[in-house]
Amino acid sequence: MKIEELIKEKILILDGAMGTMIQLYKLKEEDYRGNRFISWNRDLKGNNDLLSITQPEIIKKIHLEYFEAGADIIETNTFNSNRISMADYEMQDFVQELNHASVQVAKEARDEFWKKNGKKPLYIAGSIGPTSKTASISPDVNDPAYREVDFDYLAEIYKEQATSLINSGADLLLVETIFDTLNAKAAFFGIEEAFDETGKNLPLMASGTITDAAGRTLSGQTTEAFLVSLSHLPLLSIGLNCALGAEQLLQYLEILAKNAPFYISAYPNAGLPNPLGGYDETPQMMADKVKLYLENQLVNILGGCCGTTPAHIKLFSELAANYTPRQIPSLI
Repeated sequence: MKIEELIKEKILILDGAMGTMIQLYKLKEEDYRGNRFISWNRDLKGNNDLLSITQPEIIKKIHLEYFEAGADIIETNTFNSNRISMADYEMQDFVQELNHASVQVAKEARDEFWKKNGKKPLYIAGSIGPTSKTASISPDVNDPAYREVDFDYLAEIYKEQATSLINSGADLLLVETIFDTLNAKAAFFGIEEAFDETGKNLPLMASGTITDAAGRTLSGQTTEAFLVSLSHLPLLSIGLNCALGAEQLLQYLEILAKNAPFYISAYPNAGLPNPLGGYDETPQMMADKVKLYLENQLVNILGGCCGTTPAHIKLFSELAANYTPRQIPSLI
């Protein structure tokens, strides 16, 4: 079944955090390197996307745990699998392989789930992160006009990643944690070029991140402005993730739900980070808060971001089964 059909029938469940789950394995530098990169000239610990190549069984196990928790959609382990982010490790030339390996390990997890539990509609979303550069803000306080990247370069970077995800068999593409809408516009421009070159069109999801108490993205847009900026795109869904917990995200989801001509996604953090950078909300605490999303019919896709685990997703899945999805409003 196509996701465009299933999303009309139920609230779809997205998976939870990948980084949180990887941290539980307490991996060391040699684990990230594996045999293949044992002599690499840069430290590789922290390059979680590389684990799809060097520790694929760990990534597959995490995906499988999310499927077993009730996730309808899992994200590939490719949040940083682009040339800009991989430059930190001098691994720019591995971008295509990283994306391919991550899609393959996600597909293997899905096949394993189907073998054990029988077939049901399950989707693999190619995760496309924001990169570590911004097109809207100067990194130099003494030169406000300076930019480290421009639109054309970003579009090229995103096109490369999207092409690999498409050719490797992703079911949809998720441009997520959008902190600069200009970056996102470049991403979708690159994706459209990838569609043209591959001859394949996949459903598109966009998810922004609100970074301050005033309800704005890092580049200064309000939630409504973020929506308007991307409303020209043929999106399956638009939503919010990261930065905030479920309680803080509620008011901004209400804005999207009221105005968006697309389906709505939400995958908040497990609360706000504690002084040590960890996340303290238990699955039950978080479920009690996302229940408001469901009661008010704000969402069509529900998942978790930083700090969330399969235990969180399991409760979300059980809870969402009792509610009907948001209907797209008739906008005049």
